[in-house]
Order: sequence, then structure tokens, then C-alpha cells
Amino acid sequence: MSKVCAGIETVSAEATRAAGKALAGVVREGDVIVLTGDLGAGKTVIAKGLADGLGIVAPVTSPTFNILLVHQGTKTLAHFDLYRLEKAVQLEDIDFWGTIESDTVSVIEWGDRFPEALPQDVLTVRLVITDDESRHIEVSASGPRSAQLAEEWLDALAGLEGVTTHGERWQR
Repeated sequence: MSKVCAGIETVSAEATRAAGKALAGVVREGDVIVLTGDLGAGKTVIAKGLADGLGIVAPVTSPTFNILLVHQGTKTLAHFDLYRLEKAVQLEDIDFWGTIESDTVSVIEWGDRFPEALPQDVLTVRLVITDDESRHIEVSASGPRSAQLAEEWLDALAGLEGVTTHGERWQR
């Protein structure tokens, strides 16, 4: 099992969204990405960028009241928001496991609420508010595929305006 720590700094919501779009260029069907952070930290901004990069033209909003929204683009994006769920057993009602084990890219806002429900190999993206617009993004991986995804994402961020990376690189 790999544990990865790297950081990304973004200077604006546009840069945070661009970081999400860069992630879309390296995701594969079956990847699971957990987005964590305080309310307003930018979880949905990352998800919107990911959707942009996957060619999804429909508006992407936080699925807080729907819990799960599925969007079609070059790959299928399953966008979860687990904020309103109180118990892991409620995940059965939305076919959580069937969805994340399918040929979709799954992005899960508030996935850290139910760590026991997550697969072993996930990319975790923790967003921290550093001021009104800028964000510190901590990236960690829990397995070989997520470590590869994280490495590829960091490489894809090179040269993006308003985005810098730092920290350790992965040990597999």
C-alpha cells in the first residue's frame, strides 16, 4: 500500500478548476477520487474542472440533495456528495458500491465521512482554504493505481497558470 503526500497551491477558483480539468486528462474508468475539505473549500470546483476535461456540457453542481448525479462525457462521471448521509448503510440506497465498481470515474465529495466504505485504492484530495480565492490541496494515494494517478496529475499540472506543486513524490 502506498501513502502519498504532495501539495498543490492554486491562486484562484479558475486555477482550482483548471487543476480539476488537468486531472481529467489522466483518469481512467474505475478510478475513485475522494474530495475532502470544509464547506466552500472547492470540492465542487475540482469536480466541475474534472467534468470540463471529460467533455461534459451539462452544468455540474454539488449533488447535495440528490446524493449522486451521473454525467456522460468522454467517460462517465459519477459525482457523489455524501454530506447529508448519516450512516454508511444509507450508501446501499444509492448503489454506491455498484457504481464505484463500474466503468465510471467516481468523484466523492465528503467521502471521508465513511472511510470504511471506500475501496482500498483511492486518490484523496483535501482542499484547504488559504484565503478568499487561493487553496492548498493535499494529495494522497492509498494504492498503486491512485499513486500512479497522483503522479500523472502532478505532471499534468506543470505549467498551468496559477498552479504550483510541491512535496514528496510517490514511493511504491
